[in-house]
Amino acid sequence: MNRIAGMTRYAVARYAAAAAVALWCALGSAASDAKTLRWASAGDPQTADPYSQNEGLTNLFSQEVHDTLVTRDHDLHIVPALATDWTRLSDTSWRFNLRRGVNFHDGSPFTAEDVVFSYERAQHTNSQIRQYSIPVGKARKVDDYTVIFDQDKPNPVMLEHMTTIFIMSKSWCEAHKVERPLSFKEKEETFASRNANGTGPFMLVAREPEVKTVLRKNPNWWGKVEGNLDEIIYTPIRSDATRVAALLSGQVDFILDPPPQDLERLRSGSDTKVVEGMENRVVFFGFDQQRDELLYSNIKGKNPFKDVRVRRAVYQAIDIDALHDKIMRGASRPTGAVMPSPLATTPQAEKRLPFDLKAAQQLLAEAGYGDGFEVTLDCPNNRYINDEKICVAVAAMLAKVGIRVSVTAQPRATYFPKLEKFDTSFYMLGWGGAITDAQTTLSPVLRSLDTKTGNGSFNYGRYSDPKLDQLIDAAAVEMTAARRKELIESALAQHSAQVLNVPLHRQVIPWAMRANINVIHRADNWLMGEWVRIE
Repeated sequence: MNRIAGMTRYAVARYAAAAAVALWCALGSAASDAKTLRWASAGDPQTADPYSQNEGLTNLFSQEVHDTLVTRDHDLHIVPALATDWTRLSDTSWRFNLRRGVNFHDGSPFTAEDVVFSYERAQHTNSQIRQYSIPVGKARKVDDYTVIFDQDKPNPVMLEHMTTIFIMSKSWCEAHKVERPLSFKEKEETFASRNANGTGPFMLVAREPEVKTVLRKNPNWWGKVEGNLDEIIYTPIRSDATRVAALLSGQVDFILDPPPQDLERLRSGSDTKVVEGMENRVVFFGFDQQRDELLYSNIKGKNPFKDVRVRRAVYQAIDIDALHDKIMRGASRPTGAVMPSPLATTPQAEKRLPFDLKAAQQLLAEAGYGDGFEVTLDCPNNRYINDEKICVAVAAMLAKVGIRVSVTAQPRATYFPKLEKFDTSFYMLGWGGAITDAQTTLSPVLRSLDTKTGNGSFNYGRYSDPKLDQLIDAAAVEMTAARRKELIESALAQHSAQVLNVPLHRQVIPWAMRANINVIHRADNWLMGEWVRIE
């Protein structure tokens, strides 16, 4: 019997408390200075190289250490950062004036050379943000504080893309032989794996993967500091019970991902509070639609997921209301669109296919799988809210129509490299961030793979729909708002009609913290240290 499964509720609580004490000992005696924020979540930043892994928690920490040319305010509006202003010279040319007097953490000055270098580095084949950096175009230096971007094609979401590209020091990268991004999927280690040198509000002091990450305030940051933190100590705590126990006992001040079943207790406690809001992120399932035979299935000689009837059957066998009520405990917003933000979709796209077991069984029979089949579902177990629990619940639902699912759940550190190698037959993925525009989901996630541009890099099912590609590519360069809206709506309709992925829901993100912690909850689920105040 599993150690936890065999315990009473009281024993589990005692076990969690003991684990929290052990965690405290592992962290060491933290300073009593209230300007140190100790926080935790289930996962860990994947790398300190800001271009090598496009993943939420990793990007959060990159943002603390590095700046971008333009950034976002509390409400995700784009505002100046390392660029003070900009001018669109034509549909394919932009000029940016850079902020003067800014230094990197090592004291070296920030100039146009660093911008040109960073954008070239971000366009390398190892970069997981190249699908954003390539459409921005080629950067060229005019003088030390002026850069012009020249593009082959118009980019209607130019500034949105620029919020994702962190600026690195050219001289630092050259000195440490990290002129190119490390290859995360090949588990490459470089100096940039655990070290960083940005211009951001915090400096990276220590990074011990799966143990802790320590940031210290940059006293010379150019931006406005709204909080009062001197130091941030981050500790990954995979266990939900241990993470909550650490917060309740005061061993950590904040947890990014409290389990839904503990929210009421955290809300009502005198020493804790919960702040929540809908995250700009959608969670969905994808299928291998490229191979003629699935890697992980009992069906030989053919691929069931190449048949739209099978994909639709999977969709209609999922009881989304049960997931919402029982697994997510209301902390989700079911959707029919694989779009992080409802602002990027239409009422028609938002409609889900109905939950209908009889229809699902009929579709499978029509496709030649009346007896069902076996398949493995790959899931992370520390990335999305209740990710593994969702997969296990869906496996039980699919069993009712004869699809026998084995769930393989892994930590994000091994899960995402597995997907990047297309080593999957059926998988879970979430997509989102600060950008509400549809293009930054259409091009990298829903389009077919284009190795030259990086578009389709997150289409791990490797399906190819020429009509969908044509619509996505047209929207990517259309500068007329009304026409672009039509193209996006048509692309969403085509994707839905072919059931190329199965959407589940958008996450509602609760943050839990000690009562004396004040934060700004942003829809991209980023805890911005420069905005945190400890009373």
